Amino acid sequence: MKCRRFSTMSSISTIWGIDMLHHLLVVASQVGILFALMAVGALSRKFKIMDEPSVKGMVNILVLIVTPCLIMDVFQRPFEVALLGQLALAAAIVVALHAVLIAAAHWIVPGKSLRRTSVLKLSMVLSNAGFMGIPLEQAVFGAEGVFFGVVYVAVFNLVIWSWGYRTMRGHQHAADGRGGTNWRVMLVNPGTVGLALGLPLFLSSYTLPPVFRQPVGMLADLNTPLAMLIIGYYLAGMRVKPVLRDPGAYLAAFVRLVAAPLVFMGVLWCLRSWLDPVMALALITAACAPSAAMTTMFAAQYHRDVDLSVGLASGTTLLSIITMPLLIALAMSLFPV
Repeated sequence: MKCRRFSTMSSISTIWGIDMLHHLLVVASQVGILFALMAVGALSRKFKIMDEPSVKGMVNILVLIVTPCLIMDVFQRPFEVALLGQLALAAAIVVALHAVLIAAAHWIVPGKSLRRTSVLKLSMVLSNAGFMGIPLEQAVFGAEGVFFGVVYVAVFNLVIWSWGYRTMRGHQHAADGRGGTNWRVMLVNPGTVGLALGLPLFLSSYTLPPVFRQPVGMLADLNTPLAMLIIGYYLAGMRVKPVLRDPGAYLAAFVRLVAAPLVFMGVLWCLRSWLDPVMALALITAACAPSAAMTTMFAAQYHRDVDLSVGLASGTTLLSIITMPLLIALAMSLFPV
C-alpha cells in the first residue's frame, strides 16, 4: 500500500515537473523574443541610428497614442457580468498589493537621506507593468491577458502620481504649496483615458466600424516592438557602478524581482477558487516585471539619485530575463488555463 502511494506521488511530481518545464520553455522563448528586440534598440544606440530626441518622440507615441489604442482594442469584446466582476476584483487585489508593498518599503528602507531612500522605495514597489508586463502578457496570454493587465497599469498610474509623486518630492511640496499629489495627472493619463474610451465599448458590447477599428488595432500592435526598442536603447547606456556600491540596491532588486511576486502568487493561489486563471496569470506577470522606468524621470526632476535609479531599472531589467520566465512558468503550473 505504501509503495503504491509513493508511486502515485512520484508520478504526480513527474507530471508536474514536465508541465513546469513546458511552461518555462514557452515563456522563455517569448522573453527571448522580447530581449532580441531590446538588442536591436541597444545596437541602434551604439551605431547612432537612434538618439535621445528620437527616443523621446517614440516614448510619446507609445505612451500617448499606442497605450490608449491598445486598451480600446482589447476592450472590444462581448460584455459578460462575470468578466466585469473579475475586473473589479483584479483592481481591488492590485490596490491591496501596492498598499502592502508601500508599507513594507517604508519598513525595509530606513534612513533620512531622501535622495537615496526615495529611489529605493519606488524601485521596490513599482514595476514596469506597462513597458515589460503588457508585451509579455500579450505574447503569452493573448488579448485576454492584456484585458486584465491594463487594470494593473491603471492602478500603477494612480499609485505613482499619488504616493510615488509625494515620496519623491518629499518636503518640496510644503515649500512650494502645491501639495503632495498631482491629482490632474493621477486621474487623467493615457491609462485612464484608454479605460474611459474602452470600458464603454465593453459594457455596451459595441464594436467600432472597420474604418476606426483597424487603425486602432494597427496602432495597438506597435506596443511590443516600440517598448522593447526603447528599453534596449536605455539599457545600452546603463551605469552599473552606483548599484554595485549600494547594499540597499540588492535588497530592492530582490524584493522587486523575487520576494514580492512570490508572496503575491501565494496570496492569489489561496484565492484561486474566486479567480479567473488568466486574470491571476496576467497580474502575476505585471507584478514580477522589473523596476519602473518612471522612477528615473522623477529622480531627475526632483534631484534624487539618478545614477542609482538608472542602475536599478536597467539591472532589474537584465535580471528579469531569468526571474520572469521562472516565476511565470511556476504561476502557469499553479493556475492552469
